[in-house]
Amino acid sequence: MTQNETKFMDSALSLAETLHYTKAAKRLRISQPQLTKNIQELEDILGFRLFDRDRKTVELNDAGRAYIEQAKLSIMYAERAFQAARDSMRDTDTVLHVGRSPYTDPFLISTIHSIQLPLYSRLRIELSSRFSCELVDEVLAGSLDLAIATEPPESPLLTTVKVSESPFYIAMSKKDKLASFPTVTLAALSNHCWILFERRLHPPLYDELLHLAREKSAVPKKIRHITAPEEAFPLVEERECVAFVVKAGALLLSRNGVTVRPLIEPALTLKTYLVSRADDDSKLLSEFVRTYMRRLSPPKKDMQLALPIAANASRRIAS
Repeated sequence: MTQNETKFMDSALSLAETLHYTKAAKRLRISQPQLTKNIQELEDILGFRLFDRDRKTVELNDAGRAYIEQAKLSIMYAERAFQAARDSMRDTDTVLHVGRSPYTDPFLISTIHSIQLPLYSRLRIELSSRFSCELVDEVLAGSLDLAIATEPPESPLLTTVKVSESPFYIAMSKKDKLASFPTVTLAALSNHCWILFERRLHPPLYDELLHLAREKSAVPKKIRHITAPEEAFPLVEERECVAFVVKAGALLLSRNGVTVRPLIEPALTLKTYLVSRADDDSKLLSEFVRTYMRRLSPPKKDMQLALPIAANASRRIAS
């Protein structure tokens, strides 16, 4: 493939993805007139138009869609050949540094380990464990390429993609009166001793929980703090306290006289995100995130099957 052919193909792909000359030119870091010239020269070589355009809109026509489909394949195979040659010469692994909380949903972690990228045949994932706010700091500092973080702070320096959403779970003794209900609310937890994660582990989430409790007039008898769910087990088992835990913590505590129930408070759901730096334009990172999100999304034909399975899993946690 000649340099001109590559230039024309990149221009057509960028315009097809954005359907906007200014945005496409900016993505390619060329001027808009240069992009227009590239598209016109490509269409002159082919002898037909790829885009239908007027002063306001740009649309791919049938010929354009056929060209773009094959162009994507050409680029993918060219990149795969380049990457394979580079890996062979360097004889080294490509490393992606990923951070996660110690109590991230195990399914999200197992999905990370299952990913294989054809363009990066020697990809190696290095996982490290930190609490969510610490993970964000390390992403911003550049020591992590990607993190799985719960409720990360909003920042123009970060790119975030939501991967899951779940409630808090309340661990309690099976002898507690609340254990007879399938779910609990903050108001129902009044006059109980509450076991909460230490505020320093996630100050915004901690403050949000207590703020909502005040709004709901949910007053704990007292509050005790932990850094790991396992620390709550003796106090919960003895009916002294109830513990606020995430899904992974609920699975750890649900044993030997302790049960868990989902906390039903729509304003207090735990959203987990993939977090990376906004200025990180690494092809490896973008391909990894795209593949990861596809793995988390079941095909439409399987959705009806997936939903009952998820419901059964929730019931198992609550039992």
